[in-house]
Amino acid sequence: MSTIIQAQQLSKSFGRHQVLHSLNFSIEAGEPIALIGPNGAGKTTLFSILCGFLKQDHGNIEIFGQKPGSEGLSGRVSALPQDAMLDPNFSIGTQLTFYGQLQGMNKATAVAETRRVLALVDLADYISQKATVLSHGMRKRVAIAQALLGQPELVLLDEPTAGLDPVNALQVRQIIANLTSEATFMISSHNIFELERLCGTVLYLEHGKLVQQRSVQQGAIGYLSLQLENADAALVLNVLRQLPGVNSVENAQKNEFAIHYDRELAPDLDISLIGVLRAQGWQYRSLTQGRTLEQQLFAVANG
Repeated sequence: MSTIIQAQQLSKSFGRHQVLHSLNFSIEAGEPIALIGPNGAGKTTLFSILCGFLKQDHGNIEIFGQKPGSEGLSGRVSALPQDAMLDPNFSIGTQLTFYGQLQGMNKATAVAETRRVLALVDLADYISQKATVLSHGMRKRVAIAQALLGQPELVLLDEPTAGLDPVNALQVRQIIANLTSEATFMISSHNIFELERLCGTVLYLEHGKLVQQRSVQQGAIGYLSLQLENADAALVLNVLRQLPGVNSVENAQKNEFAIHYDRELAPDLDISLIGVLRAQGWQYRSLTQGRTLEQQLFAVANG
């Protein structure tokens, strides 16, 4: 894999308020990258620096070996801000064609590229429609199509599913998943469960500091997450700890249990566990292999 983003001691302040504190990270091309953090963590500022809209005060950052905003990155990097708007007075085809021409395409190429990206987001039949006749979800997909013009290698998406209903949010996730072989996506979102489904790497910012950079462990070996309906935690712990192959069981939160086990000794522990739950009359809400992204992040952050 090749490195697409390299940051060293990256810092940014607005007046006396320091927003980013000496960030160091390296991003490889490939699976989508999640940018996570509470409000005010510095996510938008980092995106703005990557786009070349802001310049850092200290440190260094490069995209494909070049400074953000440099001419050499034209067409290679694109971004979709959360509040991206479409002009209600022009058809979406006219607008996307215009944006293509702003990238340096001739009219014919821009029209062809508009048709291509609208097909990617399943809106080819709406090329002549104005934004006013589109649903919120459809307008969001048009905005994503705009970010895909020119086949960029790095696409920055700020809250791409914010405000969408589950069906449209799923469509957006599918679009991103389908295009991961063509571009690397960096996605800022508060929806940690959505990012868990999409991303291979996560950057976790808090108070402008990079708290963690880690791979998303999906289906981790030797770990089960169990969530029960109302149950006697002490009894559950006692029963589960006696199962063959189980190394330890933790009751991290009410009715939630983390089970560590030896996969060689108990390769089908999940199946055995369901039998135990049935025999005990315990109703379970979920049983998942591996630690969730939420558990991975905050177990470290709090520990």
